[in-house]
Amino acid sequence: MSIEWAQEHLLSIISVAMTAILLYHYLIERDKGTKLSQRYRNSIFEAQSKIFLNATQYLILGHKDLAIKEFLNAVDLNRETIETYFALGGLFRSNGEIDKSISIHRSLIARDNISESTRLRALKELAMDFDKGGFVDKAIETYKDVLKINRDQFEIIHSLCRIYEDIEDWDNAYNYRIMLSKVGHESQAETISHILAQKAKAYFEKQDFVHTEEYLDDAFRFAPSVSAKILRLKLNLSKGNIEQSKILLVEILREHPMYTSFIFLSLEEGLVSKNSVEENELYKKRLGYIKDSFLEIKTPEILKSPAVILAKVRLLKEKKNLGDAHILMENSLQENPALVSEVLKVEYIRLLIELNRPEEAMKHTLDYFNNLHQSLTRHYCRDCGYNSDNIFWRCPQCHAWETIQFRWKV
Repeated sequence: MSIEWAQEHLLSIISVAMTAILLYHYLIERDKGTKLSQRYRNSIFEAQSKIFLNATQYLILGHKDLAIKEFLNAVDLNRETIETYFALGGLFRSNGEIDKSISIHRSLIARDNISESTRLRALKELAMDFDKGGFVDKAIETYKDVLKINRDQFEIIHSLCRIYEDIEDWDNAYNYRIMLSKVGHESQAETISHILAQKAKAYFEKQDFVHTEEYLDDAFRFAPSVSAKILRLKLNLSKGNIEQSKILLVEILREHPMYTSFIFLSLEEGLVSKNSVEENELYKKRLGYIKDSFLEIKTPEILKSPAVILAKVRLLKEKKNLGDAHILMENSLQENPALVSEVLKVEYIRLLIELNRPEEAMKHTLDYFNNLHQSLTRHYCRDCGYNSDNIFWRCPQCHAWETIQFRWKV
């Protein structure tokens, strides 16, 4: 069970667990042989039953504040019921009251009469408090304290991976992904490849091509991630390896045609302000060769992708070659009706306007508006639906790598 899943279903988890917790503690206390009378113990059980049932009902209805009050009543009734404190701390955290959650979990850790497993659990919860509250350094420190006690903690290591990737500390992100691969069942190779590509990118931006290539080689040893492939293409172009760049471009287009536009956006980033005018002019010339090579691609397998057609049309328009752009668009839409998408429709309408064909443009515009699926952003995550105008290799919301999907912003 992932941390993200548990957080999303926190209320359901607590609701289902309450009855089991209550029965467990009742049975344990019943068998302790305490000096309390059976009637008194039953009265406590009945009072706790009512409190937990009320709290569960409030949780189901989404009334966190009222559920918290009920749990506070349960604590007042029996301060030895550890599970009540954990439930209360989790509720405070989910309700955004991080300081109260931290206080509860710290008080549990400080207790003398709890088992080491309970203390470890409280330490985990405290780390999650710091994490949720945005106390990054304290969260990292506390997660690491948990690992000092028990290193085989998949969720804890995963949380550290997420934090280090969030703050772009790629060295630690790499180290903890390696650790995660040893304790988990899922392969981390693709993600590690992306991380190494990010490290390579940092050296590329410094024009340190030797270290860029070293980290890219490491990335490919784990997995041929898209980010690593595009950076290798960019590196070869920067070094003047035109023929190799053409080969790499075709390889990426065959396997990942949806990233076509991003490939050229990324290649444009090779023009940096710290380069000399001569270096940038030379790079522009090389990039022009790659664009011309792309426009000459006739492979049916590649041309089935709307992203490829769109990129070709835009490059032709960039070259002021509107006639060829129109022919390409018409042929593509007639031969492959499945290619018709909002982005191509909009581009086709714009092309007709630029060609001064208003009647055709109006007709296609009306058809377009009649079937419009409005979107607010250019990109979204296929796993969690996160929306953004920025291109992301790693989703900021669900933290999955390489889940970006493209769409037209209307």
